[in-house]
Amino acid sequence: MKKIKFFIITKSVGFLINLTSYTALEKAKLQAYRLFSSPRKGKLHRENLPKTLRNTTLETFHYDGEDFQTYIWPGNEEIILLVHGWESNASRWKKLLPYLKPLGKTIIAIDAPAHGLSEGTELNVPKYAECLNVLIRKYQPKTIIGHSVGGAAIAYYLNKYQPEAKPNGAKLNPEIEKVVLLGAPSDFKIISDNFVKLLSLNSRIETQLEAYYQQKFNIHINDFSGHKFAQNFSQKALIAHDTEDSVVLIDEGRKYAKAWKNSIYIETSGLGHSMHDANLYQKIVEFISEA
Repeated sequence: MKKIKFFIITKSVGFLINLTSYTALEKAKLQAYRLFSSPRKGKLHRENLPKTLRNTTLETFHYDGEDFQTYIWPGNEEIILLVHGWESNASRWKKLLPYLKPLGKTIIAIDAPAHGLSEGTELNVPKYAECLNVLIRKYQPKTIIGHSVGGAAIAYYLNKYQPEAKPNGAKLNPEIEKVVLLGAPSDFKIISDNFVKLLSLNSRIETQLEAYYQQKFNIHINDFSGHKFAQNFSQKALIAHDTEDSVVLIDEGRKYAKAWKNSIYIETSGLGHSMHDANLYQKIVEFISEA
């Protein structure tokens, strides 16, 4: 019943946007983009935080007119940064944290814009990467772990924000040494096409959306690909993807693994998109612990 209801709603919304496109194409385009970039769930309330996020140090950052939230589990001077995916929040790391904490490192998790306790109504990969840049400049993590769209934001960040030397020899954007991607999408074109298909949007809207992406992000949709960015990455990477992931198909993980020169690829089966698994988490710990 829920699937039928969702189908009816999405097709009805798409029909209305298509109808609008014949009289007000600009308006229809913006309606479609707002739907595309606005998460429907993942928000949290400060007075009722999940148990995982209680008893942490909360630090709020301000960027581009909005506040975004981080949670800190204190440890030594080496930092691990956790980056969740679409319609989620920092509590998604509940099952991984018991494996990371014994390492003794400081762990920091972010609520993406429009998610968790963070402000905003819109999330896209470049915006997420800009927030990561704010955190990475301050905390200088050695390891960064991303799930789903969080992984795509990491790839975008690594491509855009290369380390920059300062006059005193320090680095403005310090080099991250290790990256873990879990079920991460690569091709933005696939994400966009799936959205168009979901709502059955017409070609007029599709063309307008793709032009809008290029205008907004300053990159052609066909070049907006994490695995293309990864060809130039020097960091060590652990890339994991599940063969039964119905949200981000397995080919996306395989493309990352093929392009990322210094990477380890783990292909799982039966975990779906969530990628929660004790064996996988143990391998992540071993990867982080390697010299």
